[in-house]
Amino acid sequence: MKNLKRFGILMLSILFVFGTALPICFAADDAGFPDVPADAWYAEAVTYCLDHHLMAGVDDGRFAPAGNLTRSQFAAVLYRMEGTPDVTGTDAFTDTLEGMWYSDAVLWASQQSLISGYGNGLFGTDDAVSREQMAAILWRYADSPAASSAKDYQDKTSVAAYAASAVDWVSGSQIMIPRSDDMFAPKEAATRAEIAFALMQYSRQQAVPPQPNENNGAVLIAYFSATGNTEAIAMHLKDILNADVYEIVPEQPYTAEDLAYSNSSSRTSQEMNDPNARPAIVGEVENMQQYDTIFLGYPIWWGQAPKIISTFLESNDLSGKTIVPFCTSASSGLGSSAENLHSFASAATWLEGNRFSGNASNETVKAWVDGLNIHPAA
Repeated sequence: MKNLKRFGILMLSILFVFGTALPICFAADDAGFPDVPADAWYAEAVTYCLDHHLMAGVDDGRFAPAGNLTRSQFAAVLYRMEGTPDVTGTDAFTDTLEGMWYSDAVLWASQQSLISGYGNGLFGTDDAVSREQMAAILWRYADSPAASSAKDYQDKTSVAAYAASAVDWVSGSQIMIPRSDDMFAPKEAATRAEIAFALMQYSRQQAVPPQPNENNGAVLIAYFSATGNTEAIAMHLKDILNADVYEIVPEQPYTAEDLAYSNSSSRTSQEMNDPNARPAIVGEVENMQQYDTIFLGYPIWWGQAPKIISTFLESNDLSGKTIVPFCTSASSGLGSSAENLHSFASAATWLEGNRFSGNASNETVKAWVDGLNIHPAA
């Protein structure tokens, strides 16, 4: 069912509201989640879900890691991941209503045989999705792959027959982890932390990002930093890659008043609302032709890259180069900011970027770089 290359693209469109709750993530250590410790086993998954628009916090500013998703909410997650295809007809369930936020998702999920009802005409709309149900649904969504290996859980005999192959698959591929002491706990409700982790693991394994050449030649780190946060990440990259650095410096520096986001008349507010704004840059990159890979860094302003990044891209011939975007933000993810820059350097190859907090460690940045298969020339 799934086109693996399409999966990574589809994940970018999955943020939506279920009633008053956003059942899916904000950044773990800096988005204001008092219930997500930075060292929690699921913290990385929470951050990943935010960056890929997979989960958000609940309506009271928490992530609620021990909370649950209902079966209808989980159906909606998959439906959005699939790109909300058109559906026709009505479902056969007696506990679903027409015209609800979940109606098309439940109909689609049942038509695709991803989520069946309980029998007696019941879908279980408001029931929490169990761990074995989540395993079975993800397994079906992935076209029922064979498990390369399987963990011998102590409670394996309590797994329902319909979910046995799915549990083998999610355990063997480490998409889901034991609840405790080698117990899968198939009948227990899946927690939001567990769902975030499973979505991260599944998406990372299924997505097929563009691959740069084995040797990417010289690397340039080009960045704009208004407050120093993006510069900190750029310096980590410099150390990790032993790369050249170019700071994108505005001809007219940004003052504190310019950065007053709450002021609709501030300079940055006016620039971000003007599609033609192109703040001037001081200087230029010398010998741009020698660089094959460019790490492009910027802060997130109103969910997007500052307009000075558009100036930089339009001012340089980046044909044939590989561009790796990265951003810094206190809460917003990379979102559509990088995708919206593609048109300014359409002849370049764009890799999937990443968002960091301003105080991200060298080790955190290196872990990301190691997964990119970037190999600077000696």
